[in-house]
Amino acid sequence: MNLPNKLTVIRILLVPVMVIIPFLGIESTIFNIPVSYIIMDIIFIIASLTDKLDGYIARSRNQVTNFGKFLDPIADKILVLAAMLILVERGNLPAWIPIIVLTREFAVSAYRLIAVEQGGKVIAASIWGKLKTATQMVAIALAFIDINGTNTFFNFVGGGLTGVELWINILTSVLLTISIIATIFSGWDYIKGGKELLKDR
Repeated sequence: MNLPNKLTVIRILLVPVMVIIPFLGIESTIFNIPVSYIIMDIIFIIASLTDKLDGYIARSRNQVTNFGKFLDPIADKILVLAAMLILVERGNLPAWIPIIVLTREFAVSAYRLIAVEQGGKVIAASIWGKLKTATQMVAIALAFIDINGTNTFFNFVGGGLTGVELWINILTSVLLTISIIATIFSGWDYIKGGKELLKDR
């Protein structure tokens, strides 16, 4: 197994580590942020960085493999959805956000399977897909910075927030909103780009 694929596997293995943290009963805080959130955020950021790193290494060293092509997007989906579900459970995100993400991923995965079945036609990723990934990762990392339990979706609207709490919540909420819009449009781009695949279905 080459280095890029090892990094992809490490990204997947970091997910259960992140999920276990809330069950460890860590109750202390740093700057009014739960330590458990800080640890999960660090794990999420490290895992997200491996995504960029494994892609760069694979391309620069010509180590792109079918295993990597298969596992890399799965690792990304597992990481993002696991982090979102943790945030939903702890009240930072509404459940409809990961539902939209999950629906989009199922639709895109289905089109990719049909494309492979019909000769490996590739539906190119659009600017919406790149925007989705970038804003999603940053927004989730910010969502874990939950000062005094105030960093809930759009809490700055009527939430009486001030100072750092206010600006972190604004950034988190705005980036999440952009990522949701990009998720919907990138999914639509896949459906629109792959509609010919369904003509004979």
